[in-house]
Amino acid sequence: MDKQQQMKETLQLGIDRCKDELYSLSRDIWSRPELAGDETYAHDRLVHFFSQEDQTWTVQSHYKLPTAFRASWGPVGGREGDPVLNVAFLCEYDALPGIGHACGHNLIAEVGAAAAVGLRAALENQTELPVPVKITVLGTPAEEAIGGKIDLIKEGAFADVDLVFMAHPAQQDAPFLPCVALDEVSVKYLGKASHASAYPWEGVNALDAAVLAYNNISVLRQQLKPEWRLHGIIKHGGVKPNIIPAYTELQFYLRTPLVKDLCDLKAKAEACFRAAAVATGCQVEITYPSHAYYNILPNAALANLYEHNGKALGIEFPEQPANFSGSTDFGNVSFIVPGIHPFFYICTDAFNHTEEYTDAAGAEKAQLFTLRIAKTLAMTAVDVVCCPDLLRQVREDFSLAKQKQEK
Repeated sequence: MDKQQQMKETLQLGIDRCKDELYSLSRDIWSRPELAGDETYAHDRLVHFFSQEDQTWTVQSHYKLPTAFRASWGPVGGREGDPVLNVAFLCEYDALPGIGHACGHNLIAEVGAAAAVGLRAALENQTELPVPVKITVLGTPAEEAIGGKIDLIKEGAFADVDLVFMAHPAQQDAPFLPCVALDEVSVKYLGKASHASAYPWEGVNALDAAVLAYNNISVLRQQLKPEWRLHGIIKHGGVKPNIIPAYTELQFYLRTPLVKDLCDLKAKAEACFRAAAVATGCQVEITYPSHAYYNILPNAALANLYEHNGKALGIEFPEQPANFSGSTDFGNVSFIVPGIHPFFYICTDAFNHTEEYTDAAGAEKAQLFTLRIAKTLAMTAVDVVCCPDLLRQVREDFSLAKQKQEK
């Protein structure tokens, strides 16, 4: 058995030794769902996990954001003075309103923690690695609503990171799915209230503007590219039937396969919103309250390594769908650091963002699949840190993917 295979065996044993603690970590987060930006319990639970993990991790709570954290171990191996290769695993742990962990972010947190523990077990007795290697775990809050990773990018949290790994629960195993770019728009119409029956002519109907805007968007869809998405709701439509609404608000999500196309879709949508204001005599306010999420850059070298390691652990990878319309703030990370964001099956055919998926994310039967994915991520990291040629290929793929996006 060669050294790399020995390291892979060691990391699997290391994860298995911690499986009870890892399930407890995941279950605790699942049992106390917290919304984006408010994940105080999940933050404290993960900080405690790494603080108690053989006390070999340097842990920073409230790292740059109130509910973010950073845990670091190493470096080990390599020659003194060589640049350190910092391998990062990301944890998410925010839930959804009303239905808890229906996207399985408790399992994302578990995967990140388990993969880091496994890689540490593989590296801790190694002295002849090609480069010094450091392991970092980043707790990245608020993926569902705010885009915590984007705030962490702006705060410099990824400045010293060389490779980044995470995995997301889904309906099947996939080394890569083309998550799309996303932006959120808030549209507010300001009219004038009046009695709707006695003297409606004195009013300026903001609800009419909202309805026109919604219908304008619906008509626009026929002229959109097949992969583009525009979907939304009327958040506020008035207060009483006999009052001409003076204020209405809509919220829409805009999605395109490539982030560079978002500007075109935004321009088309804004024209629909402004036309409704002109038609009704309302004032309109158009704002973008959240960060734009980028599409995920593929990395063929990492995806191939991940699939090879997954198959060695018994994972089957069915044919991948041609289109996938989900979005994540990991896309922004993928533009600054080479990384991988595979998806994994958790023993349910339920769809994400449903009550059935919430149940599946907390079930013990999801653990086999969750820990297997953590092992696969850590094994992929072993391949890269042990082979300078693979690391070079990963970096070349990253550069090529960025160049394609800019064309």
